[in-house]
Amino acid sequence: MMNATAQQVPPAIPSDPRIENRIEKILKKMTLDEKIGQMCEITVDVVTDFTDKANFKLSEAMLDTVIGKYKVGSILNVPFGVAQKKEVWAKMIRQLQDKSMKEIGIPCIYGVDQIHGTTYTLDGTFFPQGINMAATFNRGMVRRSAEISAYETKAGCIPWTYAPVMDLGRDPRWARMWESFGEDAYVNAQMAVQAVKGFQGEDPNRIGEYNVAACAKHFMGYGVPVSGKDRTPSSISDIDMREKHFAPFLEAIRAGALSLMVNSGVNNGIPFHINKELLTGWVKEDLNWDGMIVTDWADINNICTRDRVVATKKEAIKLAINAGIDMSMVPYEVSFCTYLKELVQEGEVPMSRIDDAVRRVLRLKIRSGLFENPYWDIRKYDKFASAEFANVALKAAEESIVLLKNEARHCRLLKAKKYYSPDLTQTPCVV
Repeated sequence: MMNATAQQVPPAIPSDPRIENRIEKILKKMTLDEKIGQMCEITVDVVTDFTDKANFKLSEAMLDTVIGKYKVGSILNVPFGVAQKKEVWAKMIRQLQDKSMKEIGIPCIYGVDQIHGTTYTLDGTFFPQGINMAATFNRGMVRRSAEISAYETKAGCIPWTYAPVMDLGRDPRWARMWESFGEDAYVNAQMAVQAVKGFQGEDPNRIGEYNVAACAKHFMGYGVPVSGKDRTPSSISDIDMREKHFAPFLEAIRAGALSLMVNSGVNNGIPFHINKELLTGWVKEDLNWDGMIVTDWADINNICTRDRVVATKKEAIKLAINAGIDMSMVPYEVSFCTYLKELVQEGEVPMSRIDDAVRRVLRLKIRSGLFENPYWDIRKYDKFASAEFANVALKAAEESIVLLKNEARHCRLLKAKKYYSPDLTQTPCVV
């Protein structure tokens, strides 16, 4: 299938000239170091002070390195691997933003995996996992749960969630089946659209004070590895990829999803993170989508260390960025910035690709309102962990229950094996 040019395809998200003009003004003032830093995402552990685990705080010295020196534009994950109170989140993100605005003049964007409720914020509302939400067949319930998750995520000054999970779970051996909306492309697409609108609201150019930016994942084919094990190779045909696995992402993008996270695996020998046809062709060109593509955890490094496609991490960065990756979830080292700068200076990664990626990062931050409000007053989020939200979660759980019953007419074959009473007309077979 030939890729259409952006001029021939209506934009997936309506373009706002004011946003685009603002992006260009910022971009013109940025140094190469600042641009590359915006493409780098580091886990919060790197900038955490581990001297007192009972009282979480950031390391000023590491902030000087990560944000001050390398101009890193995004932080993710939860401190110590433990959910934090919303007040702790707000204090930490305020400190990050103050540092980022002072050193770069561009806000940091913080991301977390709130995939079934406010899982990383202490006392937040949990919802059933995706597979159960799909079992409700209730679009409104999926949207309402995303709205609540967005509200409670924003209550901790976090503007970005890595959800919804839209992998087609078609192999029961797959270790992350419960995260998905199941095996059906149509159900996934319908639920994904509602989740995106619940997280982001109706206008993707202006994320509201009770909404967050969504990140549809994992693009794509993640749920059918040949071995059944997580992050292992798949063997999906082009037609199945296009008609089945791509379908939910197509609808989520059309619904306004502002970012995508890429499948960690390899399909038919090609890591998804270096597949330019899928990342640039199918999404950025065919759909004229101006959102941002972020890697999953350490996946550019994995192209070298796990997949052995190239000999060095620097070569892996070259392939991934040129294929269409906009932000690298590194997550523990800043060598990404050093290697990418060298690649630009050597002419291996064109400056046009860097500028395109940075525009997409800036666009996400502007649409999220972070330049005006890098952090905010969390006292207004008085519904956090409320009985109202808990009742919605309870209703979702109740609607998601699936009861299976094998009636007598389905058990005739078992009669011959004498597993059940011979009177199958009166005795149901229960398994």
